[in-house]
Amino acid sequence: MELLRVDPSDPDPNAIARAAAVIRRGGLVAFPTETVYGLGAHALDPRAVERIYEAKGRPSYNPIIVHVASAERARDVVQEWNEFAEQLAHAFWPGPMTLVLAKRPEVPDAVTAGLPTVGVRVPAHPVARALLEAADVPIAAPSANRSMQLSPTMASHVVASLGDAADVILDGGPTWVGIESTVIDVTGGQVAVLRPGTITLEQIGMVTGAPATIGPSATGDAARPSPGMLDRHYAPRARVVLVEASDVGIRVELERARGYRTGAVVITASIESGPDVERLPNDPAVYASRLYATLHALDDAGCDIVVVERVPDAGAWLGVRDRLERAAR
Repeated sequence: MELLRVDPSDPDPNAIARAAAVIRRGGLVAFPTETVYGLGAHALDPRAVERIYEAKGRPSYNPIIVHVASAERARDVVQEWNEFAEQLAHAFWPGPMTLVLAKRPEVPDAVTAGLPTVGVRVPAHPVARALLEAADVPIAAPSANRSMQLSPTMASHVVASLGDAADVILDGGPTWVGIESTVIDVTGGQVAVLRPGTITLEQIGMVTGAPATIGPSATGDAARPSPGMLDRHYAPRARVVLVEASDVGIRVELERARGYRTGAVVITASIESGPDVERLPNDPAVYASRLYATLHALDDAGCDIVVVERVPDAGAWLGVRDRLERAAR
């Protein structure tokens, strides 16, 4: 594994070229996007995509998002580019949004869990964009961590989770969105959010003129139309317990009395500050940007349990609440 540090505002062309060459020859490169770090491979190389599944221990029914350099390049991997896709791409790309559309035949089934659709995204992070331009191929990239574990927002998180599974890690510093992209299915004349993120249902509806809905769920070994739909996901090593603000202090004291090292993540809850108590702001975007790094830090501190104050169940909080509820299962 080779760790290459790059300035996120001005990526070193030599480091990018080395990573792009690894992608083109079928290797794995971990790189920052604005959401989380991804583990990337040549999306049209079936063996390279299989290496992602092997490195992550990822179930075959969980598809992988394909990253491309522009909306025009998205047409290289999708069959139909409809009006909803055009509207949403114009509004939110480059950025933390993935569109699900019918795939082209050259996209391997391993990328899409055997489904006829593919998720495609144009990232905004300068390192990701430089890598895509230099590689000149679509890059399949889920989060750069073991399956179902906490997603990485720093290169050190990638190393801790995957070890030397990646051939190259591009260290571009911390990501700034902090949770994974909003995934929107725009096939069949619908606008359905399969995975909520920082782009809200209201924002989507304003762009398309059509009401955005939450898409159907899937269980068992059925192929998921989007990543992020496993029942348990985004989980730290510590057990996550969600409680109302008024119950945080009581639950922390109870678990500590039972002998567990117990941390807390709070917004408004009244609780004595300490090394294992993290207070995040009452702002969904800032909370999202800090959430995974906070949970990683509590894991590293040796917490057995993390008590988390429940966040609102609406609007811009929906993506954060989705991550926390899946982590707590």
